[in-house]
Amino acid sequence: MSDPILLTPGPLTTSEQTRLAMLRDWGSWDSAFHAITASVCADIAAIAHGEGSHACVPMQGSGTFAVEATLGSLIAREGKALVLDNGAYAQRALRILEVLGRPAEALRFAEDQPVDAERLDAALDADPAITHVVLVHCETGTGILNPLEPIAATVAMRGRRLIVDAMSSFGALPIDLRATPIEALVAASGKCLEGVPGMGFVLARRESLAAAAGRSHSLALDLHDQWAYLERTAQWRYTPPTHVVAALQAAIAQHRTEGGVAARGARYAANCHALVTGMRALGFRPLLPDALQSPIIVTFHAPTHPAWHFGTFYRAMRDRGFVLYPGKLTKIETFRVGCIGAIDTAAITMMLRAVAASLTVMGVPDGSSEPA
Repeated sequence: MSDPILLTPGPLTTSEQTRLAMLRDWGSWDSAFHAITASVCADIAAIAHGEGSHACVPMQGSGTFAVEATLGSLIAREGKALVLDNGAYAQRALRILEVLGRPAEALRFAEDQPVDAERLDAALDADPAITHVVLVHCETGTGILNPLEPIAATVAMRGRRLIVDAMSSFGALPIDLRATPIEALVAASGKCLEGVPGMGFVLARRESLAAAAGRSHSLALDLHDQWAYLERTAQWRYTPPTHVVAALQAAIAQHRTEGGVAARGARYAANCHALVTGMRALGFRPLLPDALQSPIIVTFHAPTHPAWHFGTFYRAMRDRGFVLYPGKLTKIETFRVGCIGAIDTAAITMMLRAVAASLTVMGVPDGSSEPA
């Protein structure tokens, strides 16, 4: 049986070329691997046009490891963070800050509404103790895309610093660090760059990294120490995920060949359009209106038919070669379908056929649901 297509927000389906890059072993202290690390970091900085202003700091682990390293290293213990919360990953950032003992507050929005720069401006005006604002660019709990540029402009106007979780947007949606004031941007290998999971990375202002010495709560997640050691020795402090880094180098080369951010984003947008159009034809209702929908992942309302059960649907889809994601919302039943990875609209067309067949097997006539 062939491998299933992962219609998830990461891990995701990778190309054969990316997988083949993991067939060679690398010595972490060897100069050849140092060159791979340097190449990957330079390419990541270039994708966001941050070569002169920001340093790329790779971190072992999932994207959440890199988020925690960033929050714990760049926000001083006497600082205060304001988290713009309209979904699960903003709430994860709040949980991290709570565990770290960093003062933090949430500015909350509905999960189906983007964060708002005017409300942010009022919150910053009301609380001069806030030093940092934390924004999730694309909340994959729902698929909503938050407005990066207006938020960044508001934070800069108020003299604060912005940390962006760009986990599910970096590499597919345009982010220009020359024009957008961002202190740190966090993403990972196994998302829109189409590498494999296991490496996070942070694009942070060099002066902010330099000022972060001794601030981290953690030895392993000390972003300053990781950066300083890499700058001094060309090596990671501790054993790097060598195969993951090699695969990411191959994936970035394919990203460049495809046409960079614009082309990658266009392919995902075509996938998303085909998915939403096809699922609507089957009776499914997306959670978000088209104007708020990112091209990364789509949340659908679950059918209200009594024979519907997501676990049964998941297994039926898995048997037909597709892996989906459960919903992330607590008040309404949903499920999610990713648009990213080494897939195109042909894969989406096959997936839609599998959805129709799975509903038939379940005895569910269509995907219709009553309005919430």
